[in-house]
Amino acid sequence: MITIFELLGWIGMITFLVAYYGISSGKMKVNSLVYQWMNLGGAIAVGLSVLNKHAWPAFALEVVWGAIAVVMILRLIKTR
Repeated sequence: MITIFELLGWIGMITFLVAYYGISSGKMKVNSLVYQWMNLGGAIAVGLSVLNKHAWPAFALEVVWGAIAVVMILRLIKTR
């Protein structure tokens, strides 16, 4: 049986992959709010999943990843 934390991990991973595809294919821009929100959402989802497993290095990565997304979201909102 899949747990909520495993489901969050899968959702976050898919979110990251869709965002990466969007950037790589030119369908998204780095300075778009959609891309940055996807990064934040993915970081939160994967972060909760790895926190549940006590995978501290992966959790630290997601905290930093999410913090970068928050900073970028705030900058983008400020410049608009």
